[in-house]
Amino acid sequence: MTVHWVKLELDVAAFDAPRFETYVSRCRADGIRLATLAELGDTPEHRRALYDLNKECSADIPERGEFYSFEEYAERRFEAAGYDPRGVVIALDGETWVGMAATSVHGDFVFNEMTGVRAGYRGRGIAIAMKTLGLEFAKQCGAATVRTFHHPANASAIAMNRRMGFVDAED
Repeated sequence: MTVHWVKLELDVAAFDAPRFETYVSRCRADGIRLATLAELGDTPEHRRALYDLNKECSADIPERGEFYSFEEYAERRFEAAGYDPRGVVIALDGETWVGMAATSVHGDFVFNEMTGVRAGYRGRGIAIAMKTLGLEFAKQCGAATVRTFHHPANASAIAMNRRMGFVDAED
């Protein structure tokens, strides 16, 4: 059976940032700190924490299969040409990493690699807050478009992106 991925894109210039800044403000008011990996420090310890968080959050992706080993993940994420620690937004509750939104650079567009929030923190707008800050990174890079794709059964991620203004991508 072939899966037809849902491919989405967002025009960075058309993004209604003020509408979504309320999610950022609400997270901060609730004690959730939002910081990039560059701000926290792109250290081996933080890379391992990102891997652990990504692995946990990815378990909910339909038909995801086994997650990469840390070595495979490090090669795909940190050694990739589009990697920039400024494009990795982390949500923290105290010192606990509770969410991540990773965006990579690809010329005139950025790609939202993964957005995930630990199960106990979902439903609080953390994912939208992280993606909103990720769009600031897209602007810094001069990207015109943000692209992403989802398994068609990942309805909550698709709905969140559509709420933010993502539309079906023209292949």
